[in-house]
Amino acid sequence: MLTSMVKEYQVKQAKRKQEQEIRRKDVIESSNELTQAIVDHLNVGVAQAYLNQKRLDAEAKQLHAGATNFAKQTQQWLQLIDNFSSALKELGDVENWARSIESDMQVIQSTLEIAYKTSRQTQQHNAGN
Repeated sequence: MLTSMVKEYQVKQAKRKQEQEIRRKDVIESSNELTQAIVDHLNVGVAQAYLNQKRLDAEAKQLHAGATNFAKQTQQWLQLIDNFSSALKELGDVENWARSIESDMQVIQSTLEIAYKTSRQTQQHNAGN
């Protein structure tokens, strides 16, 4: 009878061990599935962040290229405006020069008219004597 009890106990122990091993495997499998689900969920976020970063980098490069282009165009416009301003100054200088010559010519004209009138008067006065 004792032998049968020991055998029965050993059978129950073996059955319990077997059940515990099945439960342990189930728990390990469940935790692996949970871990994989969490990792997959995190990977989706990481992948989305990576794609967003790539997009941001591309847009930053485009923005930098646009800003560089704008700076070049602005420099060209500034040079053009500077050239235009210089041309206007030169025109102003020419205008002042022309006015100065015109004034000088009017003085010369007046002087010649006076000289002509004086010469005529002298000739008429000498012819009348």
